Amino acid sequence: MILTCPNCETQYFADDSTIGESGRTVKCAACGHSWFVAPPGLEMDPARANPAAAHEIYRERVREQRRRKSRTVALLSWIGTAVLFFALGVAAIMFRNDVVKVFPRAAAAYKMAGFTVNRFGIEFADIERSRTFNDTIPVVTVSGRAVNVARSTVDTPLVKVDLKDERGRTVATRFGAIQPAQLAAGSEGSFQVVLEQAPMESFQVELSLVDRGDAPPDALAAPAPAADAALPEAADETPAGEDTE
Repeated sequence: MILTCPNCETQYFADDSTIGESGRTVKCAACGHSWFVAPPGLEMDPARANPAAAHEIYRERVREQRRRKSRTVALLSWIGTAVLFFALGVAAIMFRNDVVKVFPRAAAAYKMAGFTVNRFGIEFADIERSRTFNDTIPVVTVSGRAVNVARSTVDTPLVKVDLKDERGRTVATRFGAIQPAQLAAGSEGSFQVVLEQAPMESFQVELSLVDRGDAPPDALAAPAPAADAALPEAADETPAGEDTE
């Protein structure tokens, strides 16, 4: 067989038997370069034939291991970040009432997302309204219960009563306090709001809760005089001063 030095390309004639079945390393007499010669009929291993190539193959394997490790770390980081945001999202939904207490403006975002928010932790129950007359002055009285559905004691806010006409426009507003001023978890209080000189065109009553600091300074002024006689609900459309008998 003919052997060619990969460094200086000097060629040598060698007997196949001198190479052996497993190959051997030979040295060039001209330049002193050594290389591995595979036995006849077998493909020569580039790594053994060229030590420089073997070193480059090793370095490439190390770089590939580093790339794989970097991809794994990046993937785990993305998964961890996704799990964290998912957990925060679930917590923000489950504890949305507490979130809105701290950040009231978040209520609008929850509403846009389709979630109901009760930042005060209070719900209305057994709402009653009546229209009466104090002499010729129409008076609307709204009363009911306030139930603490939160998991802790809350300071009761004010009850805001809006009277609206048939077009949904607010024609009168009055504020009232819930008694007692604090409600333990699961307990309930009561309220009564009296609107004197209620416009006769008022057809609807809308209730809401507001912070005491957001109400006008005179929101809890002295209550209106008690009404003399109660009229049925149909009295909503009876003009002031008209004889109802």
